[in-house]
Amino acid sequence: MNHWLVKQEPSKYSWEEFCKDKETYWEGVRNYQARNNLQAMKKGDWVFFYHSVSEKSIRGIAKVVREAYPDPTTQDERWVVVDLKCVKPLKTPITLDDVKANPKLKDVALVKQSRLSVMPLRKAEFEIILKMSGTSL
Repeated sequence: MNHWLVKQEPSKYSWEEFCKDKETYWEGVRNYQARNNLQAMKKGDWVFFYHSVSEKSIRGIAKVVREAYPDPTTQDERWVVVDLKCVKPLKTPITLDDVKANPKLKDVALVKQSRLSVMPLRKAEFEIILKMSGTSL
């Protein structure tokens, strides 16, 4: 099982909207590295949902329920989506500053590659963030 973080501007699609929808395909990725990360996602992988730009915080947990398939919003065969299901909110959202302040998270892609919209996390990093938020799976 792998662990991931996906980023979205809350004004475009918020955690609250995602949970109201219960499930969605993750579309609009137009960066090759992020696309490759989508292609590497497997059914059952855990995913953090991060509000970018204005809030800069990890808001909740999702799960991959369908692996990569062609992005239905474009005719361009290079782009894919995965289906994500809302699982639960974090008890305490974890801000970018919280992540940066934890020395055990210094190598997280959220810090190292801040513009990447879909990024892998190590299992230990995922678990540290869960613990920081007071949330269990």
